[in-house]
This record gives sequence, structure tokens and C-alpha cells, in this order.
Amino acid sequence: MATVEFTTQEKSVLVEKVKTYFHDELDQDIGQFDAEFLLDFMSKEIGAYHYNKGLKDAQEGFASRVDNIMDAIYELEIPTEFSGR
Repeated sequence: MATVEFTTQEKSVLVEKVKTYFHDELDQDIGQFDAEFLLDFMSKEIGAYHYNKGLKDAQEGFASRVDNIMDAIYELEIPTEFSGR
């Protein structure tokens, strides 16, 4: 898997979110460099877990919808001597 790359604009938004979190939740100010460093660390060390969880959730959602489609097709089938019914 390739590493997830953010655009400059995306990274800027994420860094601001880190800075806001530190200020609002931890009552600490964090500089631009430290926020970028923390974002890079979190992306590298923890990001894959979130990414994989998202893929798993997407696979489960897709499989559920495919099952629904298969059920709908099965319901449309007209019984004949060749069908499995």
C-alpha cells in the first residue's frame, strides 16, 4: 500500500484541527511545526489502522448490498424445472 498523501490545503486544514484540539481540549498552544510533526507521526503510525478499518467497513457495506441485490434477483426468478426451487 502506498502512503496516504494529503494536498497542501488538506494538510493545512488538518494541522489547524490539531492546533485547535490542543488549545480547546488540553489548554495548550502548539506551534505550526509541532502540529505538523504530530500529524505526520499520527498518519504514519496510526493512520493505517483507520485506513484498514475504513476498507473493512466499505467491504462489509458492499457485501451487504450485493446480498440484497442477489436476494432481489432470486425473488424475480420464475420457477421452472431447471431452477433450483
